[in-house]
Amino acid sequence: MRTRIPHSTRTSPRGAARTVVAVVAAGALLAGCAGAGGGDASDRSISVLMVNNPPMKTLQKLTAEHFTERTGIEVDFTVLPENQVRDKISQDFASQSGQYDVATISNYETPIYAERDWLYQLDPFVEKDPAYDQQDVLKPMRDSLRAEDGKTYAEPFYGESSFLMYRKDVFAEHDLTMPESPTWKQVARLAAKVDGAEKKMKGICLRGLPGWGQLIAPLTTVVNTYGGTWFDENWHARLDSPEFTEATKFYVDLVREHGEAGAAQAGFAECLNSMTQGRTAMWYDATAGAGELERDGSPVKGAIGYAPAPVNRTENSGWLYTWAFGMQKASDNSEDAWEFISWATGKEYEELVGEQAGWASVPAGKRKSTYDHPKYVRAAPFGEDVVRAIDSADPRDPGVQARPYSGIQFAGIPEFTSLGTEVSQEISAAIAGRQSVEQALAKSQKLAEKVAEEYRNR
Repeated sequence: MRTRIPHSTRTSPRGAARTVVAVVAAGALLAGCAGAGGGDASDRSISVLMVNNPPMKTLQKLTAEHFTERTGIEVDFTVLPENQVRDKISQDFASQSGQYDVATISNYETPIYAERDWLYQLDPFVEKDPAYDQQDVLKPMRDSLRAEDGKTYAEPFYGESSFLMYRKDVFAEHDLTMPESPTWKQVARLAAKVDGAEKKMKGICLRGLPGWGQLIAPLTTVVNTYGGTWFDENWHARLDSPEFTEATKFYVDLVREHGEAGAAQAGFAECLNSMTQGRTAMWYDATAGAGELERDGSPVKGAIGYAPAPVNRTENSGWLYTWAFGMQKASDNSEDAWEFISWATGKEYEELVGEQAGWASVPAGKRKSTYDHPKYVRAAPFGEDVVRAIDSADPRDPGVQARPYSGIQFAGIPEFTSLGTEVSQEISAAIAGRQSVEQALAKSQKLAEKVAEEYRNR
């Protein structure tokens, strides 16, 4: 989907060809040289590549009237589904083609892209823009978007952890109680009790759609709290370990027995729709989903309860994630690109969304000031739960044993995009009933061993 936001003062398209140097790195990722750029006053346009989730779609709708009209900067959006946009961003930033000035990247890609010199360092822009108030950004989010050099390479559009959302009205009607800090075994028992309690309502929705950012995200948090890990501290693959197997069997069995129809093709969007339409009693997923459930016009607004991410052997298990905006190093429009990034991730934009789309729809999870805003506090009953989940997330120690990588719902290495996706396809096939969990993990272990061997030999 490509949407052009018109502006009457638009002049010639950007001109100069960019020099690109790219070499293969880590299979799927390439390293490219930096492009120059400070913004051309005669070309007030930027290209933005972003994921097509609801907060981004709201941004797309508001940009022409509230950003372009004020700044004269035309924004050309390319909006794609999550799996597709990740591939396209990786390809464009790796080649440093400069086709896109700005893209949505996460705290997974940011340090990897920064290391390969694909991104502008944003600290100089922030320093010249004190109104941006970088210290207002939640510390876990700030830290997650820095590279090993301690510099900032992206700014969060919204941040999230994960928690359990449930129909408190349905629970009350059927005399069910959600524990304050539920375990996964308790959740499984509740799912069994509420499954079918209401017409066409299933017990729980869990992602089964292949993709390292889809199925693998919630599954890996279950693996962590069950004592598993993708790689141990000596870079040995552990996907066929007893802990990883137990966690995966639990997840697959739960979604097969009490989960949504067509679970093997259900991701965030499908579970959100299922919960909104009353077809699911519980949903374990991103805290960002709460804003959609509580937005004005939602059929379940006010009927949702929130509980921490379920655990087994760990005290916490919620993930840490942000969709952020990064600027491609090859961009010739860095000043205009920063103006867009600072507007889209700033306090002014949150106020705008609150007034235009409802305060529950504000892209939160990134700024302290959001959770002090009286209008947001009234509209977002989940606010304190989100902040607690984000603050308790520890990407460097999310499990019960040491590991050689950072990340909660992902392993922070370049190879994880392809490895996670391939493993997700095997596990999704187990959810669909085409193979056993043991068969899926035996295949997955071989894939992970190839990656582990490379790291052991370095």
